[in-house]
Amino acid sequence: MSQSPKQSAGRSVPTSADVARLAGVSRATVSYVLNNTAAVRISEPTRRRVREAAEELGYVPHAAARSLRAGHSRMVLMPTAHVPIGPLYSRFFNELQWALRRLDYTVVQYGSVGLDPDEAARAWAELRPVAVVSLGQVELTAHGVELLRRSGAKAVITVGPQRVEGTHALVMDQAQVGRVAGAHLVERGCRSIGVVMPEEPGLEMFSAPRLAGVRQAAEGVGARVVPLPLHYEEEPANELAARWRDLGLDGVFAYNDEYAMLLMRALKDAGIAIPGETAVVGSDDLVLGRLLRPRLSTVHIDMVIGRELAELVDRVVRDPESAPVRQELLASRVLHRESS
Repeated sequence: MSQSPKQSAGRSVPTSADVARLAGVSRATVSYVLNNTAAVRISEPTRRRVREAAEELGYVPHAAARSLRAGHSRMVLMPTAHVPIGPLYSRFFNELQWALRRLDYTVVQYGSVGLDPDEAARAWAELRPVAVVSLGQVELTAHGVELLRRSGAKAVITVGPQRVEGTHALVMDQAQVGRVAGAHLVERGCRSIGVVMPEEPGLEMFSAPRLAGVRQAAEGVGARVVPLPLHYEEEPANELAARWRDLGLDGVFAYNDEYAMLLMRALKDAGIAIPGETAVVGSDDLVLGRLLRPRLSTVHIDMVIGRELAELVDRVVRDPESAPVRQELLASRVLHRESS
């Protein structure tokens, strides 16, 4: 006879002692089996009996208690993104999480919106993660890194525009993305170049260095560079396109492929010929950009794959005293298509 929700809610929480009694083994054996301890030899029939007992009782090990006994957890903490991220980065994050899971880590995403760097580090440290992978959403400080290490974090890895003291750093040179885009437009003869600056909060950490990169590329030939603030909506794009000829721009780096597609649609509706009047370059090499007409020129970014970052996390967890390393990411090159 099935129990009502009230009856189910009143059940006691099963313990490892309950599993041990049902399986006819010691609590230590239950712990060895359910924690996949390789150092202790346990027969396969016994392992099977313990797992079946745990399944029957609905027993789940207590992660916090297990971490307390071990002195650390298998938790890798990743702050959640509080800025819009495109398909390229979403694919990278998903791959990283799958790879960490295959290495027997539990990935926990932590909402850190509204916290300053040291507040965020304290909040993360309370969970006692074995590793923190900060993807630039919060700019860690050296003090925050030390706080995490004192709380038991064996690996603190940053992925962002600059290195933080005490961390293993994967540095994304966003200025390089702008430099190669700007150099391409200069080579195509552009001398008055617009650069789309997304107005969505948080994206300035990417857009500002990309603008600086375009300016560096333009300096050699004295080309003019004009920042173009733009919300990712049709109406602002249409308004920008309506005054395009007054701006006198013959090329534009549109921040990424999504903004490029938004702007191209507005420019074409306004009668601006692409690339005849204005050459357009995006970034990220999305499939949709190849389906446009004209096909979108774009900056292809060779990002580190998630599996490689997961393996770095595992190496540092195993050898926490290893010297911090700095690895450059974002090798970038322009794929020239019809829009430029």
